[in-house]
Amino acid sequence: MALLRKINQILLFLLVLTLCVILYNKVQKMPSAILNNESIDLESVEELEEEIPVVLCAAAGRMGATIAAINSIYTNTDSNVLFYIVGIKSSIPHIRQWIENSIVKDIKFKIVEFNPMVLKGKIRPDATRPELLQPLNFVRFYLPLLTHEHEKVIYLDDDVIVQGDIQDLYDMKLTRGHAAAFSDDCDLPSTHEMVRSVGMQNTYMGFLDYRKQTIRDLGISPSTCTFNPGVIVANMTEWKHQRITKQLEKWMQKNVAENLYSSTLAGGVATSPMLIVFHGRYTSINPLWHVRHLGWSPDARYSEHFLQEAKLLHWNGRYKPWGYPSGHIDFWEKWFVPDPSGTFKLIRPNS
Repeated sequence: MALLRKINQILLFLLVLTLCVILYNKVQKMPSAILNNESIDLESVEELEEEIPVVLCAAAGRMGATIAAINSIYTNTDSNVLFYIVGIKSSIPHIRQWIENSIVKDIKFKIVEFNPMVLKGKIRPDATRPELLQPLNFVRFYLPLLTHEHEKVIYLDDDVIVQGDIQDLYDMKLTRGHAAAFSDDCDLPSTHEMVRSVGMQNTYMGFLDYRKQTIRDLGISPSTCTFNPGVIVANMTEWKHQRITKQLEKWMQKNVAENLYSSTLAGGVATSPMLIVFHGRYTSINPLWHVRHLGWSPDARYSEHFLQEAKLLHWNGRYKPWGYPSGHIDFWEKWFVPDPSGTFKLIRPNS
């Protein structure tokens, strides 16, 4: 009995010692500033925070838009945002110089070169809207190739201003099995009058040519409301699992062969493949996180109060706020950062 008691005491001692070692190791891993109730190095905390990857394109002639969008995002959040700025090789030095020599020099960013050769044989020429065929319009098709290490990614068109905290958009939950979230084009009653007044297309009829059998075979009603891919919250795991990029490329190639899209109506050469691939398979974004159509007509007007409440404003359409004429330019111009090289200039009636 004495021997058994001795063994039990040794085992108990070893157990207590093991627990002490485990607790000690856990304590050692905690930041010392927290343990000592000292002030915490903000840079160290930022490294522990989850990065919010935001993808934006920087096209020649539109870089002022990209910088304004970045400025609005960075100013309105305390979150750890990592900007992926995508450009063509020739424009990369300009965008880097602009960032490094302006008030946005402290952002975290990576510049990614987009090779237009990936689009070879996938784009049908369109003389009516050549600006819609710019290679960077198709960057959103290739998100997994640009942002390898992230599970979730935000893509934004360059003609947006973010007035809310980008963390709120990033935190939205995607429905199980959905690779992306978009804004429905029929989601805001306040936009319906504007849509009617300037003749905008917000149904599939405006993007797909229903005279073609390939389109009719999709079984999508032409009156189905569209969504806008200028703001995307994407789940990269689902995107890759569902081979979304391959599906989009397939529909690009079909359009080259059969001319399937009504690009003269809605200008949807990049939008149309997404409308097909994501039909009935996307999560809806809160409408205030994508208030659109500010660039469809210089005369179209939302109420000032409504625009102030919006979390994200989008000047989709021909009339951009860095040009003239355009609507609601004051909401955009407050975020504009002058080009240190003087190359990009605002177009204004008295300039």
